[in-house]
Amino acid sequence: MKKFLSLLLIVFMTFSLTLPAYAGWSNSQSQIPVILISGDGDSIYDAQGNEVFRFSKIMSMFTSVEDGDLKQSVLNVIQPMLLEGLAKDDWDSFYENLEKEIGEIFEKCRLDSNGEVSDGSGISQQRKDYMANARVTDAREGKGYYGLYDYRFWYDWRLDPMAIADEFNAYIKDIKKATGAPKVAIVARCLGTSVVMAYIAKYGLDDIHGIGFNGTVANGAEILSETISGKFSVDGRAVSRLLKDVNALGWVNLDSFITSTIDLAVESGIVDGAIDTIEALLYEKLVVGMTSALALSTFYTWPSYWSAVTVEDYDTAIQYVFGSEGSEKRIQYAGLIKKLNNYHETVRKNVPDLYRNIKQNGVNVGAISKYGYQIVPIIESNSAVADQFASVTRSSFGATTSTVYDTLSDEYIAARIAEGKGRYISPDKQIDASTCIYPDYTWFTKGSSHSNWSLCENNIMHIVATADRQLTIDDFEYTQFMVYNSSTGLMVPMTEDNCNVTNWQAEKPDTLLGKIRQFIETFKNWFNELIALLKAKIEASSNK
Repeated sequence: MKKFLSLLLIVFMTFSLTLPAYAGWSNSQSQIPVILISGDGDSIYDAQGNEVFRFSKIMSMFTSVEDGDLKQSVLNVIQPMLLEGLAKDDWDSFYENLEKEIGEIFEKCRLDSNGEVSDGSGISQQRKDYMANARVTDAREGKGYYGLYDYRFWYDWRLDPMAIADEFNAYIKDIKKATGAPKVAIVARCLGTSVVMAYIAKYGLDDIHGIGFNGTVANGAEILSETISGKFSVDGRAVSRLLKDVNALGWVNLDSFITSTIDLAVESGIVDGAIDTIEALLYEKLVVGMTSALALSTFYTWPSYWSAVTVEDYDTAIQYVFGSEGSEKRIQYAGLIKKLNNYHETVRKNVPDLYRNIKQNGVNVGAISKYGYQIVPIIESNSAVADQFASVTRSSFGATTSTVYDTLSDEYIAARIAEGKGRYISPDKQIDASTCIYPDYTWFTKGSSHSNWSLCENNIMHIVATADRQLTIDDFEYTQFMVYNSSTGLMVPMTEDNCNVTNWQAEKPDTLLGKIRQFIETFKNWFNELIALLKAKIEASSNK
């Protein structure tokens, strides 16, 4: 009977929330034109129209290299590491060869030393044609309203957000002229939020009715910030959690025996022991030089990615990537550094104030922060409550959180309740939204990864940005804290009963007894998977 009642309750909850979600979507039609600006998911093409980069195809950049060339490239890197680095403690040739060989793989999408395009690459001609048509079209004609996807702003997301802000401003002016609207609304995602911040810093808010931020990195993203500022700390359990996440998202296909074997290696201490040994022997020798080589041979000639470096990490990151003042790389990349410093002084240092100014200027504002996924496991923030790319604290503009291993303490929660702020504590007790810059205009979706833009999230940000007044968490049938089911695409209110939706269980035993118990449980799981694998192989052999 209890199981039946639980099932009935789940069905009712799912229906009761998804009904207004879909009905709300049909109602989120606006009389105000909305410009949607996204991040780095769009393809980059060369001057001849050939696709040269797309993140979803990044592995193909390595597999497309001829075997002989790939082997030679590996040899070119390994040889100076062994013969000069380890043997003579001279690592310069290793750094130079590493940057050269990796840089050749990414050659068609890197920018020059000024952070500019030098080969004619950029967004597709189709995107450019779309933009040209949108600039002279009133999308409301024929249907009577504006939708979220009527006006998309496409741009070369590698470039300086300060320069892109000029293009964005011109696009806004053209959409206003085409529609006759006195103002437009903006829904921004990922790196698009950095462009919006740069736009606000340069042009103000006179043309803007409202802004919705979804998965922002404008306030910093640890995955991009800590990896180039020396904040490395590899955690075996975090590696295991990341593999479970990417497996669940379909990015890799690891069977349960492989994942259970990795878990066993982690819990036995093999992984952490190997990591500690490598760190003790080579960390100090390799970290700065490798950081610089890998940064400049891959993504950090892109000023856009620097916009996600935190204000705390920026100076250190510049030092790690370009060296000290007067260094050869500082001179070589002077043009790029000038762009980075301009953004740093104009935008990065002022992000909290720029965000506060939105509401202070009478402009609607709202933000969605996602979580429930492991952030990159090689950085110090690998235990942060995050969406794989950025911590909740940063993407929500200030929420207080626990780590993935625990919850906010009972004392902390009691103090918030005594202050009348108990409603801002998430049902899983990992988030306190009361410390956000705008606690009443910020939503949280657990189980939604950084690159997921769900119907419910789109709906909320569209409605907030276009409403005739500032809406709050109390104006929606959605709750401030929600749970997303990636397999069904449905969003439901978070409760204490449904909030455990991660692809992993983050346990960090602090006692010897706890560690032993965790190891035994992990070994039992691995052993069961081994038996199942052997049985499957025996059955397959007998059927031949």
